[in-house]
Amino acid sequence: MPRYHLFFIATISYLVYYLVEVVKRPILAVKPGIFKNYLIKNVPILNQQFYPTIWCVESRVQTVFASFVRASIMPPIDYEREVLQLSDGGEVALDWLTKGCDMNAPIIIILPGLTGESQAEYIKFLVTAANEKGIKCCVFNNRGLGGIQLKTPRLYCAANCEDLSEVMKHVHKKFPDCIKGAAGVSMGGLILGNYLSEHQNEAAEILTAAKLISVPWDVEKGTKSIEKPFLNMTLNRHLCYSLCRTVEKYDILFKDSSTWREKVLSSQTIKEFDSNFTSVHFGFESVDTYYSKATLHQKLHKIKVPTLCLSAADDPFQPLDAIPIKAAEESSHCCIVVTARGGHIGFLDGIWPNKDQYMSRLFAQYFSAVLFDKENEFIEVVKMLDNSDF
Repeated sequence: MPRYHLFFIATISYLVYYLVEVVKRPILAVKPGIFKNYLIKNVPILNQQFYPTIWCVESRVQTVFASFVRASIMPPIDYEREVLQLSDGGEVALDWLTKGCDMNAPIIIILPGLTGESQAEYIKFLVTAANEKGIKCCVFNNRGLGGIQLKTPRLYCAANCEDLSEVMKHVHKKFPDCIKGAAGVSMGGLILGNYLSEHQNEAAEILTAAKLISVPWDVEKGTKSIEKPFLNMTLNRHLCYSLCRTVEKYDILFKDSSTWREKVLSSQTIKEFDSNFTSVHFGFESVDTYYSKATLHQKLHKIKVPTLCLSAADDPFQPLDAIPIKAAEESSHCCIVVTARGGHIGFLDGIWPNKDQYMSRLFAQYFSAVLFDKENEFIEVVKMLDNSDF
């Protein structure tokens, strides 16, 4: 058989596989009712199939390649920086993009992932997509990140949302008349999710809507998944290296304990780092106690703010069986959109990924609908949800 026949057969076979096994309409896990109906009506992308980039469908490839693609497409953003002093003397950087927005335009407060900050490529895509819709963006850089030095011996963790609470109240006080939303990516989604569930009334008073992207719902299961050989463990070690480099810069964290410092910097995996540093730093009995406190999959019923979540069934950081689909199906306030493919913060689509990608389109469509609520339709949804059992 001629070689071009083999190539033709292989191509057709792959296209059939792609169209049958890869291209899927996302699952919409939420309690039937007004929030689900609103999303279906006002967020068109939820009614469409997701076509991952045809030559980049494998989860780890999506995860890694998305970072390179976005970094090559998106230049640095010229933010307006605000340094916020926290109640304990610590400082965080709030990076604002308000270009072209009205004075009273809606605001989205965005939380990056594990070691991310406002210039992270995935954050720049979200910020740009929202800004093009006329929405102001405020990126919350955790302590020690974004070029801000540590003023106190404290960093951040997924189970603690005290800093976020201060940021929320500060932004609300600064712009009391602006409608506000919030979004968290990966570990930023964990922090935001814990804020929504632990500070229910405060969050409901400040925020109109929220969004979580690629959140590791069950931290323990996510940790086990990212420790699988070979590619998962490679990603794991890379993230652990980034964490070690972050804490290595700050002698103030170790209080002259060189032994503890050496132990922390010898960590090879995220769980080792959390065992050696995070759980100790924040006073947890063990790393398992920390992971249990950070985990979100049993807290959906506590959330009062309408929240849209985006997860991929093939996320190497969070296996499908760890996504709380059943809990979401019983939640009136929390909807989880599960795509068949997408990896971790990937969601690349199109023949060649460009600036307009699935993750940023969904982000822009959702927040445009709920924050620019010209006919007060979403306000009525929120009122009805507040009066319902959840």
